[in-house]
Amino acid sequence: MIGRYSRSEAVEIWTDAARFERWLEIELALVEVFEEEGEAPRGTADAVRSATTLNAERILEIEAVTKHDVIAFLTHVEEQAGAPSRFVHRGLTSSDVLDTCLAMQLRDAADLILRGVDRLLEATKLRALEHRTTPMIGRSHGIHAEPITFGLVMAQWHEEMKRNRVRLLAARAEIAAGKLSGAVGTFANTPPDYEERVMKKLGLTCEPVSTQIVQRDRHAAFFTTLSLIASSIEKFAVQVRHWQRTEVLEAEERFTKGQKGSSAMPHKRNPVLSENVTGLARLVRSHALAALENVALWHERDISHSSVERVIGPDATILMDFMLHRFAGVVEGLVVYPENMQANLDKTHGLVFSQRVLLALVDKGLVRQDAYLYVQRNAMRSWEEGLDFKTLLLEDSQVCSKLSRDEIEACFSMAPHVAHVDTIFARVFGD
Repeated sequence: MIGRYSRSEAVEIWTDAARFERWLEIELALVEVFEEEGEAPRGTADAVRSATTLNAERILEIEAVTKHDVIAFLTHVEEQAGAPSRFVHRGLTSSDVLDTCLAMQLRDAADLILRGVDRLLEATKLRALEHRTTPMIGRSHGIHAEPITFGLVMAQWHEEMKRNRVRLLAARAEIAAGKLSGAVGTFANTPPDYEERVMKKLGLTCEPVSTQIVQRDRHAAFFTTLSLIASSIEKFAVQVRHWQRTEVLEAEERFTKGQKGSSAMPHKRNPVLSENVTGLARLVRSHALAALENVALWHERDISHSSVERVIGPDATILMDFMLHRFAGVVEGLVVYPENMQANLDKTHGLVFSQRVLLALVDKGLVRQDAYLYVQRNAMRSWEEGLDFKTLLLEDSQVCSKLSRDEIEACFSMAPHVAHVDTIFARVFGD
């Protein structure tokens, strides 16, 4: 987990105290069903609830002797509640409580992560609208390609996060399934409808056919979804790191008053936040692999998944919550330099408009391969000698035999490259 991490809600989900509180909530929800069916005296659940003050340290102390966490918890409840506690854990196995609790924890963690997704969605939308028509160079293979706008980049990030939100909602629904079907899932000691009623009280669905556990493909889907979100954040962060390079400097992370970039070099302004989330994405993805390894268990259950989940549950969800808010802050505070974007557009002396010239020649009836050669020979000379591309075209007799000066000039307009920005924005953000 991350030192000095202050988002206490994400951390709180995974504390021992919160875990034991959920265990008691699950157990007493079933006792309430027993009361409704006349299988326990009325008021039993309330009696246990009012008599029990959970003490995590005491439970861990008992566990040191029993070597079994659920038995330690039940012993602690019985120490305080006495006779009414005999109805607690009736007909259940430990995994009924553990897996149902884990479903509640992951569901609640998903709700927190959704807040971070929504913050990043809002940040990318605002920056997209702000820079809808701010021109910049688009790159393929890291090399100047054709003009785009900074707003389009933000819109693409926004659209990707919309897909991630849909994935997270689906993963949340899939993971929010518990079970109270007993030792190997046969409901030998508690009827299926008891499980349904308890899960409704807890805000969960039922695993339709469980073994001793909720099946781990659900968990693998959840952690894989987190890894996809983390990968998107890394993708965006890598782009910020490129923009902040000294020789590019089209945008950079906000450098706050009093901040220091290097212990040795006072001039440094480094993309440390983007580098941070890039590294954390690797951790989140590693947890997805661990969750996939948990799917294949022996027969109706073994315990090899448990130790893994005690690590990846808190780590992956807290990391994801942290990453989203950290990078949303980067986007919100990103310092954008339109003048540098324009300077970089101009750096290749007009070469970025080569396709417009090629198409203009083709439209005049020239065979495409011939048109390509006309444009490329001038483009390569411009590239190698640092000469103005448009000027070279105007001096090329074969090009000028097909295109007038005005037609060549028109090829160097930004207008076609921004003509459909509004259409793309309508696709992403609606009308």
